[in-house]
Amino acid sequence: MKKKFISVIIMFLLLFLAFEILTESQTILESVVFSFTIWRDNIFPSLFPFFVLSEILINYGFVELACELFKPIMYKLFKVSGNGAFVFIMSIISGFPSNSKYVRELHLKGLIDEHEASKLLTFTHFSNPLFILGTVSILFLNNKEVGLLILLCHYLTNIIIGLIFRNYYPSKKDEEKVSLKTAIINMHNKRINNDKNFGQIITNSLLNSINTLLLILGIVTMFLCITTIIDNNININNYNQSILNGLFEMTQGLKYVSILDIPLKFKSVIATMILSFGGLSVHMQVVSILSDTKIKYLPFFTARILHASIASLACYILFDFWI
Repeated sequence: MKKKFISVIIMFLLLFLAFEILTESQTILESVVFSFTIWRDNIFPSLFPFFVLSEILINYGFVELACELFKPIMYKLFKVSGNGAFVFIMSIISGFPSNSKYVRELHLKGLIDEHEASKLLTFTHFSNPLFILGTVSILFLNNKEVGLLILLCHYLTNIIIGLIFRNYYPSKKDEEKVSLKTAIINMHNKRINNDKNFGQIITNSLLNSINTLLLILGIVTMFLCITTIIDNNININNYNQSILNGLFEMTQGLKYVSILDIPLKFKSVIATMILSFGGLSVHMQVVSILSDTKIKYLPFFTARILHASIASLACYILFDFWI
C-alpha cells in the first residue's frame, strides 16, 4: 500500500510539472535560456579545458608523479594515499563537480578504492576560483575584497573537512621517503605502457568531457525549471526565495542574494553558505557522474552541510576584520 501511494504521489508531481510547463511556458523558456547562458558563460569555459587535460594527464602518468611527490603530505593531513593529490590539485584549479569526475576516473582505473574515493569527495568540493573572484564578487556582490574573503573561507573549510574525515577509512600508509627519481620512473612507465596512442587519448578525452558537460547542462536546466515552478506557486519573501533557490540551484540563488536589500556582510555570509553547499543541482551532478560506481554519496552530503555551516560562520566572524 505504501509503495502504491508513493507511485501515485510521483505521478501527481510529474503531471503537475507537465501542467506548469504548458501553462507557464514563457517563464520556463526564460529559465532554460538562463541555464544555457550559465553553462555557456561559466560552466563550459571553466570545466572543459580541465576535463580534457585531466584525462591526458592521467594517461601520461601525472597521477603516479603526484602520488610519489605528495604522499607524505596527503597521508599526514588526510590519511589518504598520494593518488588523492591529483584530485585535490585539479579540483582547486577547475572547481566542482570536477572532483567527482577525477575521483571516478581514478577509481575505475583501480588507483583508489571506493572508501578512499568517498573520502576524497568530502574535502575536494572547491568552487572555481574565477567564478568566486569574477562572477560572485564583481558581478553579484560588486566587491573584490568580499570575493577574496569568500574564497578564503570556502577553501580553508575544505581543509578542515578533510581533517574532520581523516580517520574515516584511513588508507594504508605509504612509504614516507619521497624520491624524485622514482616519481619520474613511475610516470615514464605509465606513459610507455599505455596501449592508446595520442590520437585515441585526445578523442576519448573530448568525447568524455563533452558528454559530462552535456549531463551537467541537463541537470542545471532541470533544477532551474523546478525553482521557477516553485517561485510561481509559493508566495514567499525575497530573502526566503533566495535561500530556497540557492538550495536547489547555486547560481540562481546567488543571483537572488545579490538583489536582497540587506547589508553586504549578510549577503557575503549567505553566498558563502550557498557556494559551500553547492545546491542540489551540483549534488545531482555528482550522483550522476558516480552512478556506475559504488562510491557513497552520504559522506559527501554530510561534508557539504558541515562545509556550509563552518564556512559561513567563518565569513561572519572575519568580515568586520577583512572589509
